[in-house]
Amino acid sequence: MSTRHWDRYRQLALLIIAAGVVYPIPYMRQNFENSMLEAFAITQDQLGECSSLVGLLLVLTYVPSGWLADRFGANKLLSMSMASTGAIALWMASSPSFFQLKLAFAGLGISSGLLLWGTLIKTTSLIAPHDQQGRFFGMLESGRGIAEALLATAALALFAYYLEDKLAGAGTAIAVVLKFYGWTAILASPLVLVGLKPQEGESDGVAASEPGHSVWHDVAVLLRNQSIWLSAIIILVGYQIFWVTYSFASLLEDVFALGAVTVGGITVARLWMRPIGPLVAGFIGDRFHAVRFLSWLLLAAAVTLFAIPMLPAEAGTWLLLPVILAVSLITYGIRGIYWATLDDCKVAPNVRGVAIGLISLLAYTPDMYVPQVQSFCFSLLEGREGYLLYYGLFASTGIVGFFAARRLAWLSEH
Repeated sequence: MSTRHWDRYRQLALLIIAAGVVYPIPYMRQNFENSMLEAFAITQDQLGECSSLVGLLLVLTYVPSGWLADRFGANKLLSMSMASTGAIALWMASSPSFFQLKLAFAGLGISSGLLLWGTLIKTTSLIAPHDQQGRFFGMLESGRGIAEALLATAALALFAYYLEDKLAGAGTAIAVVLKFYGWTAILASPLVLVGLKPQEGESDGVAASEPGHSVWHDVAVLLRNQSIWLSAIIILVGYQIFWVTYSFASLLEDVFALGAVTVGGITVARLWMRPIGPLVAGFIGDRFHAVRFLSWLLLAAAVTLFAIPMLPAEAGTWLLLPVILAVSLITYGIRGIYWATLDDCKVAPNVRGVAIGLISLLAYTPDMYVPQVQSFCFSLLEGREGYLLYYGLFASTGIVGFFAARRLAWLSEH
């Protein structure tokens, strides 16, 4: 393997570090929700308000994030994201008031969205060779999963030590976890600042548009690009199918009457598909054609997702475990490589950030409507029928994703 190729992997490792230390902080509630409520003396609705604020700012900053990625070096933006996210975590460890906590979460939305998102995706697409887009995006997702799991394990160990061995309260234990995450992000930021090299298509404070062209001109040109819309549809379909898998735990309890411990074991096993699925999908996709392989993954996800609630009610763990793991492997694989569609959109490197922002603006709308659709389905129909409706609705969109991916693959070859 050439020195240049090894350098690509080294650059990718720095991107994994950046994302791996930033994202666990705004999403801490998935591991420490009840303790955070106690530590900050807030209600679940108030924590939900903070999380919604992060989500809103992520949506609002998708396009500006891409605009920044086209104008400033990735090393500066990513290291700034890491340092500012870490500083906010340290502030949160000081027992802020609810108003200050909302400001902190707003800051996290900006540091993880505006400063990181567009730059992360754009730089990955520029680092990866044309015929290796799938494996690089797959390794990014897989690496992020491993990094976040390692940090979460260390954070949980610290939390348990202070809560049980030192007999500290939840406030102290959560403060220790926040300081751990915060200092990790801050201390890792110089690695990215110094180690991440400028890529072709990056700018450093110089306008990335063509001379005489404003960003609005670039947006107008991109919106006329059929491939941009196809990429957005593919990612939207893949993301909303992945969203549906969050309900596996309730499905196993409500429809198949499995116990909480068994369900917990199956869902934990499912999480281990995150580092495996994207990696496997990335390498297989590059061997054939990432987007064409993605089309078959979307079709397979649609079929298997629709089939799960149709399994017999007496199905035991021996059947449900491999089925859940298979679906998770497929959906994590889709999530790992769906940004490989960007390279087939034939977008110039100097406006690729804006393209990422525009695609993200549509592709990640499932965050806003999938929970509402789920609530509607379960209020309309009870038990298995409700899950059949919910899973069936989104499984059917996999057909749309299949044809969108086939069309994009055809356009990229003509």
